[in-house]
Amino acid sequence: MAEQLSFDLPVREARGREDFFVSPANAEAVAMIEGWQGWPSHKLVLTGPPGSGKTHLVHVWAALSGARIVSAADLPEADIPDLASGPVAIEDCDAIAGNRPAEEALFHLHNLAMAEGRSILFTAEKPANLWNLTLPDLASRMQGTPASPLHEPDDTLLGVVLMKLLADRQLSPTPNTVPYLVRRIDRSFAAARDVVARLDSLSLSTGRPINRALAAKLLDNA
Repeated sequence: MAEQLSFDLPVREARGREDFFVSPANAEAVAMIEGWQGWPSHKLVLTGPPGSGKTHLVHVWAALSGARIVSAADLPEADIPDLASGPVAIEDCDAIAGNRPAEEALFHLHNLAMAEGRSILFTAEKPANLWNLTLPDLASRMQGTPASPLHEPDDTLLGVVLMKLLADRQLSPTPNTVPYLVRRIDRSFAAARDVVARLDSLSLSTGRPINRALAAKLLDNA
């Protein structure tokens, strides 16, 4: 049998507001992003597990506010006064715990932005009191920042997330595939990303369409 040709198409994530599905798991966070001009002290920490939509909402907020987006790990090489001159979003703030240059840069950016009355959005997987920051002044400022969580998905949101992940990969499942997956996989964003990636790979390697039978084969052999 001839080997099936595979075409690994690029993943293009849709990050517009119209692409973000609101459910009880994320409604509070969406409301905070859309009402950003009313943030207490002009700042917010957005928390949630990987795949929960933090980066998507950061891009939504950037479109609303004109903010720039930077990773916390890149702050030591950034022009901090320039970043503090307008709204700014700092991603993955909990990842810099113990990185003294990054912690100091984030501390200075926070203080400059607050002094200028600029809005600043922080993202992290966990609440600020669990970041294990080593700079006490930064830790106290982060723990005193209002926070809004993104929770693991309910069944409705999980189905929407699966459809979006498939669409990002330019995949078209049969109508009964996603409801089947929702019933079978763990209710988490990580599980959704994992199963979509494995379905894509299995479909490419076998030349079979993405349908309930292929999903069953994947999950039964896991």
